[in-house]
Amino acid sequence: VAGLGNYGLRGTRHSVGMAVLDRLARQLAAAEGWRADRRCCADVALTAAQGAELVLVKPRRLMNLNGLSIASAAEIYSFRPEDIYLVHDDLDKALGKVAIKLGGSARGHNGVRSCISALHSNEMTRLRVGIGRP
Repeated sequence: VAGLGNYGLRGTRHSVGMAVLDRLARQLAAAEGWRADRRCCADVALTAAQGAELVLVKPRRLMNLNGLSIASAAEIYSFRPEDIYLVHDDLDKALGKVAIKLGGSARGHNGVRSCISALHSNEMTRLRVGIGRP
């Protein structure tokens, strides 16, 4: 599960993907397990939920380069694009509304575009979190 955002701009609506992962890690009692993984330039936490092993990833890069971290983590942890869940902001959804999307285009989202490019696939499942338009 990858939370997209700008690492240096935590707390902004554009980095809501990282905030969702922080919340998920707390709910799964993995919040103390975050560690910097230089191999993929990301913060990583390993946990389990309902019998499934999860790798939580928060890239330590700007949004437009998040895909480099996600692709490196996928290689390190042996994940295929269809195993990856991207959590990211969506300007076209009202604040707080969520939707799940399987594959498809980036729809103008630079972080998703970066992931599609780095993974050479658009098969990732996406949790789109509405942030509304300013």
